[in-house]
Amino acid sequence: MEYKNNVGIDLHIHSNASDGTLSPSEILALAQNLNLAAIAITDHDTVNGSKEALSIGIPPSLKFLTGVEISASPLPSFPYSGSFHILGYHIKIDDPLLNKTLAILQEARKNRNPGIIDRLNSLGIDLSMSELLSEVGDAQLGRPHIARLMVKKGYVESISEAFDKYLGKGRPAYLDKYRIDCSRAIEVILGAEGIPVIAHPFLLNPRDVAEIEDLIIILKKMGLRGIEVYYPEHSPYIISQLADMANRHELLMTGGTDFHGSLKPEIKMGSGEGDFFVPYILYERLMESL
Repeated sequence: MEYKNNVGIDLHIHSNASDGTLSPSEILALAQNLNLAAIAITDHDTVNGSKEALSIGIPPSLKFLTGVEISASPLPSFPYSGSFHILGYHIKIDDPLLNKTLAILQEARKNRNPGIIDRLNSLGIDLSMSELLSEVGDAQLGRPHIARLMVKKGYVESISEAFDKYLGKGRPAYLDKYRIDCSRAIEVILGAEGIPVIAHPFLLNPRDVAEIEDLIIILKKMGLRGIEVYYPEHSPYIISQLADMANRHELLMTGGTDFHGSLKPEIKMGSGEGDFFVPYILYERLMESL
């Protein structure tokens, strides 16, 4: 075992291939500067960030996992209000079914953006698709980019304000998008020889820990293999409860900051808001499970 004591990892990072602001090469350089031992680029519904990182070349001092974060619909028996995402690790990025599925999800993301702009226009906020495209370039356009343009044009003071007032679920400019069933997301990741992990369980806004455990039991039967235990918005108590849950159900534990660069400037790669830490041994256990 290659255990590196007191060395951290970050297995939840977004590049500018989805809604992060750093390129894969900048992410690799920053991870080195921060002395992280292992990272994963887990862009929303695309593996282009992982592909680009591999094409650049991973520094010898850094362990790297290919990754993706797939938007999924919650189970009918668990109609959560929060974000239901399935992370996939160590995936074959050239897997045909994976790429076909991701193309469908990317198109769904793309198709809802004009509708969001129309809703904002009706609220007196003057934005256009051409402005957004000139701001974002080749990246996968999404709500965070719309929020950033709203800040730039002075309609809101922060990205969080844009979501709280306009873009978040239940807000006047929110428009839902197509998602695949969570069972299908897990199946696609397994088909690409990857490890499916439920992302940030407590962002689902469950009533209690027991409700999350009920969900985990069902997802494990579908092929789920891990829980994102370490997450900046998980309190020490929640982390402890999720770790116990993972051990009881023989599931892997992962963790990461959900780093987006300047879109979430308060969240730093590897350390979250300052005191966040994901131990290297979780990466080792994940690799041993292969």
